[in-house]
Amino acid sequence: MKVEFLHTLCAVIRRGTFAAAAEDVHVTPGAVSQHIKYLEQHFGQLLFDRSSRRAHPTPFALELAETVQGTLDALESLRTRDETDVSGRTRLGTIDTVQATLLPGALKWLRDQYPKLDVELARGRSDHLLGELNAGTLDAAVVVRPLTGGSSRLFWQVLREEKMVLVAPPDATGKTVQELLQQHDWIRFDKTSTGGMIAAQFVERLQPRMRARIDLLSSHAIVAMVSAGLGVSVIPQPYEPLRRAYAFREVDLGTKGPTRQVAFVCRQADKDKRSIGALQEAFRL
Repeated sequence: MKVEFLHTLCAVIRRGTFAAAAEDVHVTPGAVSQHIKYLEQHFGQLLFDRSSRRAHPTPFALELAETVQGTLDALESLRTRDETDVSGRTRLGTIDTVQATLLPGALKWLRDQYPKLDVELARGRSDHLLGELNAGTLDAAVVVRPLTGGSSRLFWQVLREEKMVLVAPPDATGKTVQELLQQHDWIRFDKTSTGGMIAAQFVERLQPRMRARIDLLSSHAIVAMVSAGLGVSVIPQPYEPLRRAYAFREVDLGTKGPTRQVAFVCRQADKDKRSIGALQEAFRL
């Protein structure tokens, strides 16, 4: 029996539903259901009444959770106590935008908390970094999560959801997103990237036959082009230094506008390593 199945049991009792428990133990609701099914087969007893929207624990489930909770807490305390040092070298890949936003703060926290942990950095597009992770060249990465959700062989932790916006030249006169697209050339956020694919799908829904005049992978470069009056683009919302550096209009795409998920990812087999846990914690702060 895996310890994580017992963690799942306690999470379901604590949160009341399989879906809420899945958030706590960082797996899908389907995986939570499989964990509980395994425990029921192992002990030969039902653990939850599933006849309503909430998962009501049986008396045996409550007894089991009470029996194992102290042991689970003790194991977690041993895993995280301060005298267990984190050292060595770990290899981390990040997409370009993360290097200018989340990465500096994460590295500073790691340097302060775990000075003996060396982080070797690599950068690239999300698909390239995921390939390196699967090949064992990287230990972890911060990428844009694929539209399909990503491989179940990997452990995913969403760090933040970034909304897309339309950026236009500062003197652009169009009042709506559709007017701005009709009045200006389209600078396309390279759709070989996940974020670019999301942005392109949105533009093509509004302007089905619109052709891109320029393709760029860097949102920084796109903002520079837009500021120079060369066109409009749909990109992840620019971070503050770009707003200070360039003059441009930023147009909200509304509540149904596209978004992308930036996620921490590692191999499932590595997710409990202390070095990986340190990286994950650094990006969550």
